[in-house]
Amino acid sequence: MRVENILSVKGRSVVTIEDSCTLREAAQALDANAIGALVVTDPTGRPISVLTERDVVRELAMHGRASLNRTVANATTPAFITATPDEAVEDVLVRMTDRRVRHLSVLEGRELVGIVSIGDAVKARIQDVEAQTAAMREYILS
Repeated sequence: MRVENILSVKGRSVVTIEDSCTLREAAQALDANAIGALVVTDPTGRPISVLTERDVVRELAMHGRASLNRTVANATTPAFITATPDEAVEDVLVRMTDRRVRHLSVLEGRELVGIVSIGDAVKARIQDVEAQTAAMREYILS
């Protein structure tokens, strides 16, 4: 199974936020959209990082309420780890586990085409294994 298969089911909609916005605005966007991560863009709209709920909580723990007025750029993890639509879900799961991230922006060239969570990837992998098991069972019983 490929990342494209996940996106075809869950959709390609991605909520973004510019790196100059405040953490308060980011927290409001996370809450309003009932999501756990935002793709952060530079002023030109180019995706540059991901901001997660965990990043917001870390900033609050370190800087208190004042952190809500800090910019998103101050809170994101420096590494921007991405995937492509044609990548195997297994490879994406390994990368997410190795890099200890729960969300990957999906880029086609430089264009943002989706976002995949570790939950999305695990669900897809389980479906893939279940389909393989059913095919084997059918083969054995026929």
